[in-house]
Parts: sequence; structure tokens; C-alpha cells
Amino acid sequence: MQIILLQRVEKLGQMGDVVEVKNGYARNYLLPQKKALRASKANLEFFQNQKIHLEAENLKRRDEAQAVSKKMDNVSVTLIRQASETGHLYGSVRSMDIADILKTNGYGVARNQVQLDAPIKTLGVHKARVVLHPEVSVYVGVVVARSEEEAVVEIAKAKSANTNSDAEPVAAEA
Repeated sequence: MQIILLQRVEKLGQMGDVVEVKNGYARNYLLPQKKALRASKANLEFFQNQKIHLEAENLKRRDEAQAVSKKMDNVSVTLIRQASETGHLYGSVRSMDIADILKTNGYGVARNQVQLDAPIKTLGVHKARVVLHPEVSVYVGVVVARSEEEAVVEIAKAKSANTNSDAEPVAAEA
């Protein structure tokens, strides 16, 4: 199915690009999320008429996202979880857990904006990517520990391993 992108979509294209995608991806994700239009003659004309308005709106949202990303720069969150003696969690840390902590600490982040490469299932220091806008993302440090004392030790180990990390810790209990 050919579609017109209404905003930048990672690994697909920029705003205004006409791209070919699978039917299910377009019908189930891009069209309902208002990220694309079907590539018909009428929609192409509509996009051309609305292009300046859409670009201005996109620029405004990107500037707001950049301001939030500067505020979130070097933020880390601490999660207290139960774990085995070998360091494996009883369960896992999900993007929803990270988003909830960030939200309670004043950062307006939705669950679908937090992206993890894989579920966090071990104690230690991890990174989560927060996509604030299709063109703006920031990495947040995630410290998973059994207790607050252990979290402080993990943060100290991470800082000694990476001296550039001046993460502002944000604590939360589950």
C-alpha cells in the first residue's frame, strides 16, 4: 500500500514522502495514529494544501520536545525490585514502570515514548531511550537494585566506570 507520511517515521521516511508499506502496518498503525494518509490523488492535493501548516505544527512540537530533552538530560531513575542472589529479577522492568516514575517526578512522558531494547531482567545500571518527538530522543539511566543503599553503590560504580555520567538520580519504590 502506498501512503503519504504526515510526520517523520523512523526507518521509513520524512514528512511528505510517498512510501510503500505492508497493508497491515498502514491499516493498524500508521493510519489510526494519524502518521500517514493513503496515497490517492485527493490526499496528495490535500497534503500539498496543508503542507505549510503541518510543517509549522511539526516544528513547534519539535522545539517543545527539545526543551523537554534538555530538562531530561542526564536524568536517571532508581527502581527497587526483588531479585535472586544471582541478580536476576523476579519479573522484569518494563517501559511502563520507567514512564510512571518519570511522570511522578514531573516529566510528561507516556508509556509508548519509552523504548527498551529488551526487558530489564537483571540488577544493575541500564539505559532506556525516551522518544519525545520523531526527531528528538534522550537516554535515561535506569538503576535497578534491591535497596536504596545498593542503588547508591550501583550509581557510584557506574560513575567510576563512566566519568561523563552526571546523572541526576530520581528514586522510586515499587
